[in-house]
Amino acid sequence: MRAVVARTIASLLTSPRTRDARRNLAELRRRLGGGPAIVHYFHQSDDPYSHLLLQALPAFAQSYDVRLQPHLVPPPTDAAAPDRARLEAWSRRDAGSLAAAIGLEFSDTGRQPDAALTHAANRALAAAFRANSNFDSAVLAATAASRALWGGDTAALTALPAASEAELAATLDAGAALRAKLGHYLGATLFFESEWYWGVDRLWLLEQRLREAGLARSRDERPVVPVPRVECRHRPTNGHRPELHFFCSLRSPYTYLAVARVLRLADRYGAELRLRFVLPMVMRGLPVPRDKRLYILRDAKREAETLGLPFGRIVDPVGQPTERGLAVLHRAVAAGRGPEFLESFMRGVWADGLDAGSDGGLGTIATRAGLDAAFVKAALEDSSWRAVAQANREEMLALGLWGVPSFRVDAHPARWGQDRLWQIERDLIAATEAERVS
Repeated sequence: MRAVVARTIASLLTSPRTRDARRNLAELRRRLGGGPAIVHYFHQSDDPYSHLLLQALPAFAQSYDVRLQPHLVPPPTDAAAPDRARLEAWSRRDAGSLAAAIGLEFSDTGRQPDAALTHAANRALAAAFRANSNFDSAVLAATAASRALWGGDTAALTALPAASEAELAATLDAGAALRAKLGHYLGATLFFESEWYWGVDRLWLLEQRLREAGLARSRDERPVVPVPRVECRHRPTNGHRPELHFFCSLRSPYTYLAVARVLRLADRYGAELRLRFVLPMVMRGLPVPRDKRLYILRDAKREAETLGLPFGRIVDPVGQPTERGLAVLHRAVAAGRGPEFLESFMRGVWADGLDAGSDGGLGTIATRAGLDAAFVKAALEDSSWRAVAQANREEMLALGLWGVPSFRVDAHPARWGQDRLWQIERDLIAATEAERVS
């Protein structure tokens, strides 16, 4: 019964029909009200991804018949960002490499802006967002403030118009309240008529939706920011077999979205795949707020559609189902069937509605991976997977990462997130001196 209820609720939450109904209702309200199409932008001053997205917004605003409404917001709560120091350090490193790949500006100085400089930037940003009814003027002033903040230019910041302390507090409170009301927790986010989009990574999805709604100003379908994708169009030349480390969690929908591409990359570049499974955050005592869970679920559905993967008939494997799955995965890795079991398990719980906590559900998952009932029984009686999961977690933390999916090729820098698999492909290309063939 638990599995039936879980499948039903998840199917409703991720249903394209439900999503389309929300979109249509929001559009109907706009048309009946006669107002413009409004895209809300939530900017967090000390968030590198906000700095990147801010740079893309002028071209975005020129391309679509929408009114951009900027809001200044504080950082996410500790519950939404449970390992803040690692998150901040990773965000700076990632934003730097992402900016270089897509033609934007950001340079990681190795540290967050200090509190005084951030406060000064917030006052300048609040003034920019409050004083300029014209978005072009507002974003120009905001970009100057953001550039001065990340460049450590105190003189440039203090030369900018600044909101009073009361105005700043009111601006941050209003931004945080609206973000919470609409159902999110991060900066560098865009909200348009019932749906959220994060950073430059999801901007193209918002553009796609605006084109479908007839709000594009031209027929040019090229995205404002073309984020790279996994291509698998290179062939190794040096005979090196790199190690591809894949830090994964059985409860992570983004791990599921990554599995097929990771296997494809390993095969294409002759990499030795190392599955480094860890316990889910929530099973390590780290809470996941409701807004975060809902956004991840709906975002994962959109990504799955883009990748051509089924998603939505979910039976959350939190707790015992994950422990059972990790026990079998640990033994499957030793037997040379780890990738097959991981792929079967992830598809089973995120797309097929299988309950890994039941013998029938886990048995089906294992059978699809070529593992029989005796194998599963022996695996469930062996608790040695716990020490391996803990060692994997400790190594992941030592690499400066805290969550999954994460990846590393040989001694190349570790990467976090299924959105960064194109960087892993570039690391594999470098490791194997691969040449483009198509």
